Amino acid sequence: MIHASKRAMGIEYAIRDVVLPARELEKKGIKLIKLNIGDPVKFDFDAPEHMKKAYCEAIMEGHNYYGDSEGDTELREAIAERERKKNGIDITVDDVQVTAAVTEALQFLFGALIDGGEEILIPGPSYPPYVGLVKFYGGIPKAYRTIEEEGWQPDVDDMRKKITEKTRAIAIINPNNPTGALYEKKTLKEIIDLAGEYELPVISDEIYDLMTYEGKHVSPSSLTKDVPVIGMNGLSKVYFATGWRLGYMYFVDPENKLAEVREAIGKLARIRLCPNTPAQKAAIAGLRGSMDYLEEYMAKLKERRDYIYRRLNEMPGISTQKPEGAFYIFPKIEEGPWKSDKEFVLDVLHNAHVLFVHGSGFGEGGEGHFRSIFLAPVEVLEKAMDNLEKFMKERLK
Repeated sequence: MIHASKRAMGIEYAIRDVVLPARELEKKGIKLIKLNIGDPVKFDFDAPEHMKKAYCEAIMEGHNYYGDSEGDTELREAIAERERKKNGIDITVDDVQVTAAVTEALQFLFGALIDGGEEILIPGPSYPPYVGLVKFYGGIPKAYRTIEEEGWQPDVDDMRKKITEKTRAIAIINPNNPTGALYEKKTLKEIIDLAGEYELPVISDEIYDLMTYEGKHVSPSSLTKDVPVIGMNGLSKVYFATGWRLGYMYFVDPENKLAEVREAIGKLARIRLCPNTPAQKAAIAGLRGSMDYLEEYMAKLKERRDYIYRRLNEMPGISTQKPEGAFYIFPKIEEGPWKSDKEFVLDVLHNAHVLFVHGSGFGEGGEGHFRSIFLAPVEVLEKAMDNLEKFMKERLK
């Protein structure tokens, strides 16, 4: 018998735990309302026309070859321009690495930072690849508290308590998946100061940076003076091109403290040859083209966020904070007969036919919660919330 590696087998992915039972129900002809996956293109959103046209033209013009391992030079120039304009930071093409979405950026980064036993501070709860990939490389993901009552803001005091001699970086996801939190500038400055005190880099996942409602996203890269910041972004969310799998990381490192890390990432990038070449050509059109579509899309998302937030807070046994960014909401299960949040989500799936993701699947801090998206039109959300409300009333009798 050929055995799989223990590292690969140790990776956990929360969504799988609910998707497989959902598929079994669908095989039986049961129609489900799926509010589990953060893919806007599965609903009434799509990549802008000029990006799609540029992708098709790139293919027809013959850009179907292996490209540079670090990414297309013109694309990296466009990324540097975008980050200078958005965050006011001074970076060049040499500070940019194009990747197959943020997930590959995380793979490269953790592969460069971790030899075995090192710790990465991550928010609790957290996007599952942070846990899975750190473990895959033999590291230890250590969750710091985020404060639900304060809109899931990071607890910097708890972050300080979690730092040890094995800590290699502090990671933030802002706007946050799964909570929808938008981190305050004051909090980000405190994180930068803390990282500087312990000579740690900050990893800043910014994939939802322009998807905010009442507030605006602030990048720690715009606040640092000498603390290295590794920013990560891509086309999946703000540019609504999830299936293109194209992203990037950029380095703000004035004192060149990450020279060895960057060299290691370059080597990993060369091993996989290159990112998708025609998609990179199309990404240039996206980064330099009109973003007028975003105003319409964000107006739709705000209406849907407001609706699901109101409905969830009106239900018995459920409460929730209002998301300030992205398209996730992370309600708390206040009461009920369930022994775990996973049991709750499966009960909802089988009896209300609405598919959520259990909060404990997002690691420490997610227990007793569940995650829902609000990408679906209001009429779909209304049906889902009606089903959930009826279910809760029956279970809490």
